[in-house]
Amino acid sequence: MAIHDVLIVGGSYAGMAAALQLTRARRSVLVLDAGQRRNRFAKHAHGIPGQDGRPPSAIAEDARAQLLKYPTVTWLDATARSAGCDGDTFHIQTETGESFEARRLILANGVRDQLPDLPGLAERWGRSVFHCPYCHGYELNEGPIGVLGVNAMSVHQALMLPDWGPTTLFTNGIVEPDAEELRQLAARNVSIEVEPVAELAGEGEAIVRLRDGRAVELAGLFLVPTLEPASPLAEQLGCAFEESPVGRVIQTDDMQATSVPAVFACGDTARAAGSVTFAMADGAMAGMAAHKSLIFGEAG
Repeated sequence: MAIHDVLIVGGSYAGMAAALQLTRARRSVLVLDAGQRRNRFAKHAHGIPGQDGRPPSAIAEDARAQLLKYPTVTWLDATARSAGCDGDTFHIQTETGESFEARRLILANGVRDQLPDLPGLAERWGRSVFHCPYCHGYELNEGPIGVLGVNAMSVHQALMLPDWGPTTLFTNGIVEPDAEELRQLAARNVSIEVEPVAELAGEGEAIVRLRDGRAVELAGLFLVPTLEPASPLAEQLGCAFEESPVGRVIQTDDMQATSVPAVFACGDTARAAGSVTFAMADGAMAGMAAHKSLIFGEAG
């Protein structure tokens, strides 16, 4: 079995950015991709220089085609199931039982968004219900915006969103702003609705139906989902995690090195604030750091 220089788990934006640095350094790279990009529900991606407004799938397909022109990259559509280390070699096994080895490992396997169990929400995720105003706020054309209260970050999100349109915070029986937060919300002209939300409806917009029978029509609804790692590999390897306001992320240093020697992590799995631009930047850093560690015999 050939031992690759670097094995990258995850072939989305972070993983491909890491792979590009390494293959341009003529290192052998294996990318294992489960095909579950976090922004797969959105029709258009925004805030990416040179790619603004393009479908996420088109951006990813172009990036993959460019990457695979390099002869030292191998791409496999597969889900990594388990990881281990024997001396200086990492072993990865896929769900189909295939095994692969590498001298360095980059985890770019992303996260899962844990959404509230609210009728009508999941099917509107990425279409009229969003998490990032920088990605989706401008296209709402300053129409009415809602924030669904789900956790402690909801007030912060409600304070940000008035720059994109008149904002209402739906506390939903979960969020209770304190006196200072109420003052800040009032200063930003954020309306507060305390009646619990019963369901979401609407085609192209978000209609919030309240339990008392009222319906509030919005250009878009925002919430802060709880994150969980999309893969168990980091835990299996013993990587340290850190708690963020929205869930656990893999702990990394400025070079994207984890607490486990020769293991790097990038993208949303290692950063609480997710965006395609951040993912690409972190992936590039992880790729260069893994390459540097191979040159100088450092573990990260």
